[in-house]
Formats: sequence, C-alpha cells, structure tokens
Amino acid sequence: MISTRVLFLLLLLPLSAHADISAHGRHTKRSVKSASAAAAKLPTRAVDAIPETPAKSLYNPAKAQAPDSGFLGLFGPKADGVRYDSRMIHAAQIAEERARRHSIRSCWRYVKEALLAANVVDSYPQTTYAKQAGEELIRKHGFRRLSINDPFKAPVGSVLVYGGRGAGHVEIRTRGGFVSDFESPTPSRRPLLGVFIKPT
Repeated sequence: MISTRVLFLLLLLPLSAHADISAHGRHTKRSVKSASAAAAKLPTRAVDAIPETPAKSLYNPAKAQAPDSGFLGLFGPKADGVRYDSRMIHAAQIAEERARRHSIRSCWRYVKEALLAANVVDSYPQTTYAKQAGEELIRKHGFRRLSINDPFKAPVGSVLVYGGRGAGHVEIRTRGGFVSDFESPTPSRRPLLGVFIKPT
C-alpha cells in the first residue's frame, strides 16, 4: 500500500510545477518590460533619407527634329498650322464604315451622306457631279480650299475633289488612304482640283 507520506508528495507535485510555470511567466514579463524600458532610454539616431531625383527625360533638344510635312496630315485638326472642324475626321470614319469593296460610281453621294451624318454640313449638298463638290462646299457650307497639290499631304477628313472626263471624282482623306463609295490606299489618278476643309 502507498504510504500517507508518498501520497501527500504526489498531490503536491502538480502544484509545485504550476508554481514554477507561473514564476517563469512573471519572470518573462519582467524581462520584456526591462528590455522595453532600456530601449526607450537609448539615444535616437537620424536616418539618412535617400534624396529624390527627377526622372530623366528622353527628349534631346540637340537631336529633336520636326516631323516631315508628308506626315503632318495624319495628325488631324491643327496639323501643319491648319485649323479645321474635327467632325470631318468623324465623317471619314463614317465613310469607311459604309464603303464597299469596289466603286459603284456613287462617290459624291457617299461623301455627301458621310458629311451630313457627321454634322459637317447642315443640309444635303445638291450638286450632281463630283467635280462640282468643291465649289458648292465653299459657297453653301463654309469650306475653304487648301494650297495643297499632293493628295497624300491632305489632312485626315479633308475632301479631295478631282476633275477630268465625265463627272469627276471626290473622296475623303483617311488615316490609311482615301474613301468615297469604296476604300483605296492610293488617291484617284484624275487631276486634283482641290483639297477642302471646314475651318473652325
């Protein structure tokens, strides 16, 4: 049989262990508080900040060049000093959306409808022949003729009118070429009568 003394010692063992753990916990807390107090007494040091430097510009005035005049027309309104109604660019986009794969000999009608849909003109132009477009656009719709003789230098959205035999031809300058009732990367081979824009 277990003696009364041994039994008494067994009962005291857990209490002793618990007391040791509690004492260890109190010792740990005291250690943390002591370390925090010591750290607070340490002298503060200034941290060296890294100075901010502005981003280096890629623009080099010594190497900068003005764009070639052949490309200025691709920048739209105000290109090459020409100020004109930006709705003409919208007209070019409308004409591109409605263009057919091949000409159906209705260039002036398609250009009229694109100009009207984009609100570049207030009313539907009445002239019959394409070669008459420039004159009517100036007289009734406030357009003016540019001093440009190269179709490729015409600004985007401008109206190009051609003469020659028959009814002539008319088309709108686009970012990728020329459009009327069909699209083409190259201008008409007919003689150019003028490049027309509507000033702002």
